Amino acid sequence: MSRIMLNATNTMNQLQRQLDTIGHNIANVDTIGYKNRQSTFQELLVRQSNNQTLNQYDSVRNTPLGIRMSSGAGLAQTKLNLTQGALKNTDRMLDFALAKEDQFFTVQVTENGQTSTQFTRNGVFYLSPINNNEVMLVTAEGHPVLDSNEQPIVLPENVKDIKLQSEGIILAELNNGQAIARELGMAQVIRPQMLEARPGSLFALPPVEIANPQDVVGFIQGAARQDINLRQGMLEQSNVDLASEMTEMTLMQRSYQFNARSVQFADQMMGLVNGLKS
Repeated sequence: MSRIMLNATNTMNQLQRQLDTIGHNIANVDTIGYKNRQSTFQELLVRQSNNQTLNQYDSVRNTPLGIRMSSGAGLAQTKLNLTQGALKNTDRMLDFALAKEDQFFTVQVTENGQTSTQFTRNGVFYLSPINNNEVMLVTAEGHPVLDSNEQPIVLPENVKDIKLQSEGIILAELNNGQAIARELGMAQVIRPQMLEARPGSLFALPPVEIANPQDVVGFIQGAARQDINLRQGMLEQSNVDLASEMTEMTLMQRSYQFNARSVQFADQMMGLVNGLKS
């Protein structure tokens, strides 16, 4: 296979991955708390062909000798974009929105018998009945919302009203006039690119063992909770810019078509050479 066809097919494979990322962003344009991903490309391996010899003019050259032949372009990184999404007013008691880009709610997720703490920006919560005349604060998928001690938030079932206070404190007012305070568990993401995306706008630490997980995600405790910025009765919308994604999709499709034509032209040239008669 000619080098033209190799370069083009390598690039087409990477462009398809970029189109998949764009399609995923567009599909989640209305997903609460969704964070889009942005891809960057880089040149693949370059082959150096030393087909030139030194001469008297090489002392003033600005480029090295020889020919450098690329192997195409590759997807270098898919970067998580934590840019703040627009806040939408819902006036719902259990809708909470985060107004700082690097802060996340902590939730408890059980998968395949394993329980772990995961993180989300989706603040759509519900009160789910449990045993002993109590209710638990859960996400839309039923995952328990954790408090500052990484324990599920449990309240009496006779909750009349819930108000969100500063520093991420929820104050539950009961029918008998009693009030109960709980601290929402909050985390600050330090290295978002190391997080692994999970279904339901969730993020988790990667499955590989990390020497210092606190260098990736830190739990907000003590005096640091004064920096928490929460809004009640509001939700953070997806930060996907549909116009930008559609423009990027068009560019990627044109690039894909260009490389496909390169493969076609190379095939035609090889056909002409094979058809030559001595």
